[in-house]
Amino acid sequence: MHEKFKQLRKQLLEQEWPAVYFFKFISPSDPETLAKVTALFEDQGTLSLRPSKNGNFISVSVKEVMMSADDVIDVYVKAAQIKGVISL
Repeated sequence: MHEKFKQLRKQLLEQEWPAVYFFKFISPSDPETLAKVTALFEDQGTLSLRPSKNGNFISVSVKEVMMSADDVIDVYVKAAQIKGVISL
């Protein structure tokens, strides 16, 4: 596991699960990449999209009930594999 995720996992384990977790990503605004990012989440999550000023990127914010710290890490690992996506 990447060092960044080890530290995040340690912090997440201090919380009680299941819990609502807030994810935020910056995605290129092309439809294919945006579809890959939104596909990381279930339909019951609250999704918010906000385009950048010049329209090249979209801020993707999602609140979703996660069952464990490992479930949160899994989303970040999958997002890291999508070209051009930045996790915040």
